[in-house]
Amino acid sequence: MEIVVIGGGASGMMAAIQAAACGAKVTLLEQNEKLGKKILASGNGRCNMTNTLQEPSCYRGEHPEFAWDSLQIYGLQETIRFFTQMGVYTKNKNGWIYPYNEQAASVLEVLLMEIKHLKVKVKTNEEVTAIISFDNGFEVKTKTWTYPCERVIVATGSPASAVKGSSDSGYTLAKAVGHPIVRPLPALVSLKGVGNYFSKWAGVRMEGAATLLIEDEPYMTTRGELQFTDYGLSGIPIFQFSRFAVKALENGEKVTVTIDFMPGFTDESLAVFLEKRIESCPYKSMEESLIGLLPKKLIPLIYSEFSSVSELAGRLKRYPVWIKAAHSLEQAQVCSGGVDTSQLNCASMESKLIPGLYFTGEVVDVDGDCGGYNLQWAWSSGAIAGKHAACSNMEEVTVQPKAEL
Repeated sequence: MEIVVIGGGASGMMAAIQAAACGAKVTLLEQNEKLGKKILASGNGRCNMTNTLQEPSCYRGEHPEFAWDSLQIYGLQETIRFFTQMGVYTKNKNGWIYPYNEQAASVLEVLLMEIKHLKVKVKTNEEVTAIISFDNGFEVKTKTWTYPCERVIVATGSPASAVKGSSDSGYTLAKAVGHPIVRPLPALVSLKGVGNYFSKWAGVRMEGAATLLIEDEPYMTTRGELQFTDYGLSGIPIFQFSRFAVKALENGEKVTVTIDFMPGFTDESLAVFLEKRIESCPYKSMEESLIGLLPKKLIPLIYSEFSSVSELAGRLKRYPVWIKAAHSLEQAQVCSGGVDTSQLNCASMESKLIPGLYFTGEVVDVDGDCGGYNLQWAWSSGAIAGKHAACSNMEEVTVQPKAEL
């Protein structure tokens, strides 16, 4: 079995390794000069490989059940076993899984060693221009060569990220062979607010909660360290619901984020707490009583002439930021959208339109929460596609028993 894998990122390398381990002759084509550039950038260079909390809601798309069904075939435990066998001892940080040395370069290195060990043929600086299907196989054309094969796995990633070489080439290849594309939009991205006051709070970081409202209706609440920037809001809590904010903006809907600076309090208990602070220091103004609760930069922005402590409590619990846009795809960690999963088989990643053609990773309309979920999708979809492509039929693909973590 001859297989061509297009794209040398996380899912492409995983697909190549699994296919070669099943006995296939594999050629891996990468348009950049090196493999795995995005892996090196993941987790701020520490590589958040996966997450112990695995739930259907962690994965999104037009058909969100697609990813979850795939993860039942190759999921967290299979991923941990795979990397452990290759020598990557992992570290659990509140469910977020990293290599023990917290170096993304180590993850890439072991993948490259496995690719070399399995004699995968790697061709870099090869930009694929077309995939041509025949009754008995395919031809993958680049600017310099034509690669005949029996199976093709498209693992080209997305245009998200500032990493050099990120592109939308996979969408072009998919559309050329008849696959519909869900419009790619930024996900896991910072949001830009309406107003000219953001420079006053730029640089502040604070634990809190954020609620996304679409058309003034609460949609989703997240909690963690918020980052206040010169354009609006950032940080993991914002990233977690940013894809929904972007979709709403794209649909012309009103988008608001309200910040809860004191998520451990109800409105009532916070009002009582503030009243006691004021009573204990009657020489302080209501605004001065906020010193020691909030970063100094935030106080003049949040405080105004409130007629009551309950109004101040309400502002601290629901400080509004009206959202006008998100940062671009180049500044997003991943994107939503991609190859429509209704035309793929979740148990194999194989096209329903063209047998022998597979799509994996971020080129597919699947995106995950921040916290290792997008890499987990890359490992899972790549492994499933690689195993299936190397077998002559579905029955030959076996799922290993679950391992203890």
